[in-house]
Amino acid sequence: MLALTTTRRPHLPGDRRFHALLLALAASSCGDWLYNVALLVFVYARTGSATWVAATTAARVLPVVVLGPLGGVLADRCDRRLLLIVSAAIRAALMLALAAVAASGLPIALAPLIAAAATAAGVVEAPSVAATTARLVASDELQRATAWRAGIGQAAIVVGPALGALVLALSSPAVAIVLNALTFVVAALAIGVLPAGDAFRPSGRDEGAPVPSVLTDLRDGARALRGAPTAIRLIAADVTCSGVYGLLTVTLVMVSRRVGAGDGGYGVLLGAFGAGGVIGAIVLGRLQTGAHWRRALTAGLALVALAIAGLGIAPAVPVALALALAGGGGMVVGEILTDTALPQMLDDDMLARAYGLAFPASIAGIVIGSLVAGPLVGLLGASGALIVAGSAVALIGVLLLGRPPQPRVGTGVAETTAW
Repeated sequence: MLALTTTRRPHLPGDRRFHALLLALAASSCGDWLYNVALLVFVYARTGSATWVAATTAARVLPVVVLGPLGGVLADRCDRRLLLIVSAAIRAALMLALAAVAASGLPIALAPLIAAAATAAGVVEAPSVAATTARLVASDELQRATAWRAGIGQAAIVVGPALGALVLALSSPAVAIVLNALTFVVAALAIGVLPAGDAFRPSGRDEGAPVPSVLTDLRDGARALRGAPTAIRLIAADVTCSGVYGLLTVTLVMVSRRVGAGDGGYGVLLGAFGAGGVIGAIVLGRLQTGAHWRRALTAGLALVALAIAGLGIAPAVPVALALALAGGGGMVVGEILTDTALPQMLDDDMLARAYGLAFPASIAGIVIGSLVAGPLVGLLGASGALIVAGSAVALIGVLLLGRPPQPRVGTGVAETTAW
């Protein structure tokens, strides 16, 4: 059992500005998952090629990995409210362009290009929201606020594809993509009605001081992270869970067939991981971990390790679903702890840059996990691959949960006794 402090306040943390951030995040996240289903269906229907589908998926993911650090730098240099509005507006326009491609005979090569451009336009969102949340929410409510954000992201994994499937059953991919454009309009309006203020402004530099290069800003952000060993370990745990998720995108098809759920069970099992993530976010949102982060992370990684290894030998659908729920609950722990710890461990003027490095690392974990899955399954089979992955998570957990060294001075690490 975790001997942690709980809170039972049912209201949302923060004020209406944070609530508007949540609304914008919920709209764009659900739209993204809805659009992902429609985009891949459209590309496959037009080309009949799995290679085109894979290329389109890569085009949607890689801009985050490559340009994510730049998004963090922009969030530390520009007004974050304006960044969020402009980002949503650009993505809405690009979705309308993509819908035109889907509804017409325009070259299919435009689809991955537009998808990549939309992802690139969105790289400022995650660091802007993370850095702004830390200003809008009191420190004792930060973990609960982070849990709300994580819960919305996990719920979108369940709701978005379901909406996408429903829209495709009733209409066409073009209509689904237009609906995604509307979600970005909702997001822009939710942020746009808020007054500009200090909560959205970047930390000021000394007046008259020269503006450093982007590379200098990135180095400063990396230096700040290196000076916060606990944050590094939490990020490593989050990247580990992301790698597991990438592996699952390949292996769950085989698990679904083995337990008798057929190909359709893939979506059900993936949705169960998302539902487990929502449950995990709710539970962790009611806890104040702080100095007890090791206990929370131990529990989370143990759930992931046992669930993934268990899926390798699950005999039936109910067991596989239970394991997926447990695994999803464990996988969200690293994300929530990371997003809670960074604002409390890093100086405000370093936060967005540091998050701009941490978030792409997490996305890269998904890419690496999916790439490793094929050779691992070919060598060990799906069951063996999952058992090895579960064992690897357990081993990584042991390595990460040793006592971290003290933060190094002069690296932009804020004084804190909570972590």
